[in-house]
Amino acid sequence: MPDSPIAAVTLRDLISSDLDIFFVQQQDPQANHMAAFTSRDPFDRDAFDIHWANIMKDDTIVNKTILYNGQIAGNIAKFTMFNQPEIGYWIGKEFWGKGITTQALEAFLKIVTIRPLYAAAASDNLASLRVLQKCGFVITGYDRAFSGARQQEIDETLLELK
Repeated sequence: MPDSPIAAVTLRDLISSDLDIFFVQQQDPQANHMAAFTSRDPFDRDAFDIHWANIMKDDTIVNKTILYNGQIAGNIAKFTMFNQPEIGYWIGKEFWGKGITTQALEAFLKIVTIRPLYAAAASDNLASLRVLQKCGFVITGYDRAFSGARQQEIDETLLELK
């Protein structure tokens, strides 16, 4: 049996046509629950468009589209949160469990070399926490924060990459 080819995960600059796919991806209820820190209404296209317009005009944000074998799998970004550089990502549910997020984060960390770099995830989002730790982030603490997706405060895990 021949070896299966290794899937190609690449990053490219975000373009406005990617947003239609991101909008569809954010509507998945399970993905919203896992991501937790999302908009209150994932079906509100006007709010989505305003949010992304602000992101795209902010030249301090590094935002890349994640491609998996040429398909848009999600996005990854470096932004400022509480005066600290932080990363975040979103992967469409159909791309979960394939190692895509880990590969994308490894590639992104070669582009964004500022350290320390911070991340946060819902404490029950074990997949995201595992990705961050595989890429060298270490847990530095815990907090409570309001989850737009869950409409309540939840436990959050704080991480740092030195």
